[in-house]
Formats: sequence, structure tokens, C-alpha cells
Amino acid sequence: SAAAGASSGSGALSPFDRRLKRKQKNWAALQAEPAKCDYLREEVGGRIADRVFDIPRTFPLALDVGSGRGYIAQHLTKETVEKLIQVDIAENALKNAVESEIPTVNVVADEEFLPFKEDTFDLVVSSLRYALIVYLHFIFLVKDIHQVLKPDGVFIGAMFGGDTLYELRCSLQLAELEREGGFSPHVSPFTAVSDLGHLLSRAGFNTLTVDTDEIQVNYPGLFEVMEDLQGKYILCMGESNCSWNRKPLLHRETMLAAAAIYREMYGNSDGSVPATFQIYYMIGWKFHESQARPAQRGSATVSFGDLAKIDGLLSRQKK
Repeated sequence: SAAAGASSGSGALSPFDRRLKRKQKNWAALQAEPAKCDYLREEVGGRIADRVFDIPRTFPLALDVGSGRGYIAQHLTKETVEKLIQVDIAENALKNAVESEIPTVNVVADEEFLPFKEDTFDLVVSSLRYALIVYLHFIFLVKDIHQVLKPDGVFIGAMFGGDTLYELRCSLQLAELEREGGFSPHVSPFTAVSDLGHLLSRAGFNTLTVDTDEIQVNYPGLFEVMEDLQGKYILCMGESNCSWNRKPLLHRETMLAAAAIYREMYGNSDGSVPATFQIYYMIGWKFHESQARPAQRGSATVSFGDLAKIDGLLSRQKK
């Protein structure tokens, strides 16, 4: 296990408590009927697999960073990926991994300190591992991924976007400001889509693709949202808030006020309330001489202004 050697120092080195993160994910992996908690990760894992299938090649060796119970592996085929290495900080998650037709090897390691040599993998995937992101934190993570990729290798990942759980976060903040005179974070921070392309480029990736999607789940009220997030979704994923400045509890009066604010501001006509999960998908390639390159600036022979005349130009060529 490489997880024991991972850095878990003060917030000056990392914005998150890595030891707490490992405990959260190990605890989550031991919960009864984990499949009931994993609907979102399984859905996004399938969408990651779809993006792998879109690439017309076979990958001899692939790496799943933060694999959990194997949410991507279960959707892949051995015709696309011949061998898969699954890495996760929580050994209990790997012990309970779902079956896959692909030969897999499980490695317990902190995903922020990948224990692999440079230029090892043809493909690296990651589904909802990078939920807890700040600017410099993400640069270090994707630089490690870029390093272990072979030239012409591809990274395909998904992470939570900046609007994830915005209804819950706003309601809690307004309630705390009203009842307690200030607020602290109860959900770990997320990055913005406008930063992703720049961050991936900084890490060395090229031919970038970034797109976004939203998944909305309806609940009877705020307390059901919190129960699902704490007892099922976030804790089963091991993605509880592990910021160093996290607040240990919420007062009852604050929760009641937040529930009223949530329903008033975001409630549906049928009395339920929505919880939005924004997902960013990213694809980046490691440079290789064989890759197509953009034409030099100024080398175009046709102006965009001529697009309106395209029908006329085509008809003349036919004649």
C-alpha cells in the first residue's frame, strides 16, 4: 500500500485532510447495500466508458484513478481495454469491487501520489474522483496523470462542476447568516468549467475537449437531501467535506431555517425540492509526433466571409 506514505500534513500543503478522506472512503465502502448509494457514480462511469468507445483503438494497459468499486470497469469491454489497473486510497472499496470482464489489478495508493513509472499507460480514466479541487491542487493531480501516460495516450475524466448542490449550499449559507451571523463550508469546493481547459493545458495535455452535463434528483425536502448525501451518496462515495476549516455540526434552528429557504427558493410545484449535480467531462492527449496539428496561423485560403456563398461555389464546381 502506498496510501500510508501519502502526505497528510497541514492545510498549507494540501487543502484537504487526506487521512480523513481515507477513513471516509473506507467507512463508506463497508456500508450495507452499497449499490443503492452508487446510482450517480455508475451513471457517470457509463458515460466515461462511452467516451472510451468513441476512440477507435484498443488500449493494452489502462489506469482507473480513484476507481472505488469499479464504476468504469463494469462498462468496459476486453475488446477495448486489454488490462486495467484500479487505484484507490481505500482498500475496502477495492475489496468490494464489482465484477468486470477485463483482467484487473487493484492497487491501494493515494491517488495524489501515483506509484507508477513515467510513460506506462495507454489510457487513464477517472470518474468523479476530482470533486475536491482548488487551482494548484488540480494542476498537481493532472501532471501526475500526464506523467504516467505514454506519448499519444489519452486521459478521460469526469468531475463535479461548480454548480453542484448550489440549491443546498445557498440555503445553508443564507440560514447560517440569518441565525448565526456567519457561515462556513459544509460541502467541499468545486472548480469552474472555464478553468479546466487552461489547467489541462498547463499540465501538458493537448487536443482538449471539455463539456458539461447536469443530473437533477428530486427529494421531498432538505432533510431528505441531507440524509441521502450523508447516509448514501456522499458518504458512500467517501466524498464528505474534508476541508481543514470544515464545521463539525449544524444547529437545529439553522437546519429548520435552511429547509424553509430551500423550499421557498427552489421548490417544485409538486412540493419536492431539486438537487443538482453538475458534471464536467474532459479529454486530453499526451503529445506525440504522429498526432494531427493545427495549421499555421494565416495559412487559410478561404475566408469565413465566403461561407454564405458556399452553395454557389459548389454548384460551379459540379458544372
